[in-house]
Amino acid sequence: MSELPKTFDPASIESRWYAHWEASGQFRPDRPNAEPWTIVNPPPNVTGSLHIGHALDNTLQDILTRHARLKGKDALWVVGTDHAGIATQMVVERQMGALNPPQKRTDMTREEFVAKVWAWKEESGGEITQQLRRLGCSMDWANERFTMDEGFSKAVLKVFVDLHKEGLLYRDKRLVNWDPGLGTAISDLEVETREIKGSFWHLRYPLEDGSGFIEVATTRPETMLADMAVAVNASDERYIALIGKQVKLPITGRLIPIIADDHADPELGSGAVKITPGHDFNDFEVGKRAGMAAGSMLNMLDAKARVVQVSDGLIPAELLGLTTAEARKAVVARLKDEGFLIAHVDKDGEEHDAEPRTIQTPYGDRSGVVIEPWLTDQWYVDAKTLAQPAIEAVRTGAIDIVPKTWEKTFFNWMENIQPWCVSRQLWWGHRIPAWFGPTLATNDPDNSDLTAAISDRAFVALDEEELKQQLAEYYGPDREFVFLETEDDYLDWDTALSSNFALAEQNRGKVPIYRDPDVLDTWFSSALWPFATLGWPEEGAVPSPLRGEGQGKGQPSSAAPGTTPHPDPLPAGEREQKQLGGRYPNDVLISGFDILFFWNARMMMQGLHFMKDVPFRTLYLHGLVRAADGAKMSKSKGNVVNPLGLIDTYGADALRFFMAAMESQGRDIKMDEKRVEGYRNFATKLWNAARFAQANGIVASTTLEAPRAELAVNKWIIAETIATVQTVDLALADYRFDGAANAIYQFAWSRFCDWYLELIKPQMVGDERGVIDDESKAVAGWVLDQILVLLHPFMPFITEELWHAMGPRDHDLIVAKWPMADARALDPEASKEVDWLIRLVQEIRTARNELNVPPGARLPLHVRDANAATLGRLERQAPALARLARVTHADGEATGGAAQVVVDEATFVLPLEGVIDLDSERARLTKAIAAAEKERDALSGRLGNASFVERAKPEAVEKAKADHADKAAEAARLQAALGRLG
Repeated sequence: MSELPKTFDPASIESRWYAHWEASGQFRPDRPNAEPWTIVNPPPNVTGSLHIGHALDNTLQDILTRHARLKGKDALWVVGTDHAGIATQMVVERQMGALNPPQKRTDMTREEFVAKVWAWKEESGGEITQQLRRLGCSMDWANERFTMDEGFSKAVLKVFVDLHKEGLLYRDKRLVNWDPGLGTAISDLEVETREIKGSFWHLRYPLEDGSGFIEVATTRPETMLADMAVAVNASDERYIALIGKQVKLPITGRLIPIIADDHADPELGSGAVKITPGHDFNDFEVGKRAGMAAGSMLNMLDAKARVVQVSDGLIPAELLGLTTAEARKAVVARLKDEGFLIAHVDKDGEEHDAEPRTIQTPYGDRSGVVIEPWLTDQWYVDAKTLAQPAIEAVRTGAIDIVPKTWEKTFFNWMENIQPWCVSRQLWWGHRIPAWFGPTLATNDPDNSDLTAAISDRAFVALDEEELKQQLAEYYGPDREFVFLETEDDYLDWDTALSSNFALAEQNRGKVPIYRDPDVLDTWFSSALWPFATLGWPEEGAVPSPLRGEGQGKGQPSSAAPGTTPHPDPLPAGEREQKQLGGRYPNDVLISGFDILFFWNARMMMQGLHFMKDVPFRTLYLHGLVRAADGAKMSKSKGNVVNPLGLIDTYGADALRFFMAAMESQGRDIKMDEKRVEGYRNFATKLWNAARFAQANGIVASTTLEAPRAELAVNKWIIAETIATVQTVDLALADYRFDGAANAIYQFAWSRFCDWYLELIKPQMVGDERGVIDDESKAVAGWVLDQILVLLHPFMPFITEELWHAMGPRDHDLIVAKWPMADARALDPEASKEVDWLIRLVQEIRTARNELNVPPGARLPLHVRDANAATLGRLERQAPALARLARVTHADGEATGGAAQVVVDEATFVLPLEGVIDLDSERARLTKAIAAAEKERDALSGRLGNASFVERAKPEAVEKAKADHADKAAEAARLQAALGRLG
């Protein structure tokens, strides 16, 4: 047993213990006869660094993992990172641009660029994995995964090919969120909506017959160049006669129909809406309902969001090539000049071209440019079909969403789910396994007329052999093929042959084929995380550490009965009920609610489809970590909190405990550094308790069961320990992290440190301190062990350090055994007696403090109306009362001025004549009461003022409420103190 330093220093123990755990294989699942327990981490971007949301998410996962391990389960926490297509490509391209001379991705081949990204990944990627170690995450690093690993990539390609074969994945022309800065489609999660000051223009569209015009309003007048209809509501009597007629678009002169659709609200504006299906998501759906094919919808922008000519060629030349902002100005100017712009009249009667509006505008969260709804060909997954089993799984309870309040949101989104766009226009990522060739003419049974191709034919194949088989089946077994690099090469193939005789002779009769240049959305690959990380689709795939290789590494011995895990064998057949070595389905998934649909729901869909079972039994969704004032953290606001800085200052244990204690289901967490500091103080308190134990001969326990006890104080603390174990067990079973953390905190700080250690502390006998009796030593050592085990999932570093400091151990705390809540050790009468003692000491201390009794003054304690049980307790607990309350039981009635406290049926009287100036004390209390009541009433008046409550900032109102409660409590406390004096 090594003597603990006087000062607790987290930094000195954290790196040492983490390195030990990892090196000794403590994080690896290594209990072949135990019940498997599995959780996967939401894979962070390989470019990422630890932020406060990661700290919350991974702390909660580690609590469950360490708890499962302590419960004797074969716990596996699967760890890995996501290749993060957009983010990683941006990082590497930015580094290339900073070179001298600068480089561009397009200066090299695709293969060369991808090789450069891999080199970056090996050198600089994965910084976050080191940061997760600093947080204390007990992940299975020996089996770390990456979404671009060879095995994982095989799983991704298989899923794509299989879904395509089943008709659940297809190519289609639809609107996507298009990032002109990055030149790719992006997901909704990568779109940041900002409020900007914009305008609302009112336009006249003249009727074709010249009989009048119809008024529309828009925030994007430039898109009128690609309008395809004007929609009105069929119930709007103003427009019923116009439905089916046409208007003549200003500037282009193109004729477009007036159609009926419920999207047009008669109560909003003019009740007529311009429809641009190629550049607005709502309009796209209106266009489909009106029978417009996606291929016929007009797209007036290129990939850089510049104006291009549409199919009818009617956009004026001077508008071509303009950005949307430039085109907006030019279009508005022409509309005004030609009399098609309706002026807006403000409240002062002045005319303006447009009505000012605050507009919700989408921006790319990485590129920072305005996102365009853009009509383009992409690959889509039939999410509606795949969603049905997932909906059923949640509805039947096969997947339990915690908290339940998220189920309504889940069902609403899943039941209205749209096709999932899975293609991205990037070079870094899983290349889509699709190739394109010419579609043969239907009137060419010999497949000889390749020039008669009417469109591109897609071939989706898992590998080269399967591709060649499909090509032979379609074009004929004797065909030869030329594989071209890009789509441009393919489109220029006929021209290239006609201009180069040698090339034509060399490739005569060969079919040109090119590969799809796009890659898959990273959410597509991460949707396979619960099973592809375990080796699927290899037959019986289980990663090597899960097969028990290295068995015994990190496995504790059984030298100390009851303190080491002895997992019972699984019930017959239970392992066979799960797949992948008993690891699928995973037991639980923890994630932020913000990726419920981007990741969680897609894992449900893919897992149920390919594994025929749910990916996890429980889905726990936590809230956001917000700034102290409740605002969302963002770099632009300057309110982002760095968790690594908090770890440097207070230690990982303090940050982890803060996260757990504040995690209340369904609520966001407000960052409070003072609370983190408070939990660092809690760690120091525990440290000092262990030092007290060392100084008084209290050592590690050798039994899991509570020692035999005769003294009431020992029976009481054993009962308190058992009650805490029960509370923590129930809280963790219900995923009440706050309940579990607060139960341990209150027990360790108040019951054990503040009361139990004080109650057993040896008294001074003359000039020497006495010793703690052997029974109390044994009980104290056992209770401290139980605290360390209970607290370990929350504060792993300090608990492991103290575990070994208390005496020789044959195993680490990380693989100890979870406490038993053994009700046989309970003694209700002993618990009642010590609870009574604590309440009496608290009441006496409060009275002494409020009445300014000198701390060193010893007072006689008289008692009235006490029953026999109370008198017996007074006699038995006299030494404790003398030491903790500085009182001595006195017979007879008290005389003169005295303070009185009531506990249960008895009144306890403390004579104060000669101890304090009673008149001065009454005057002091009276004055203090008046001051407190004055402030209380002033605050009450302010809170009763409706104007203040409605107009003041919410934080000002909350502060006023808190101050009022404090002053009201202070006044009541002082009144009680005055009342004690009589």
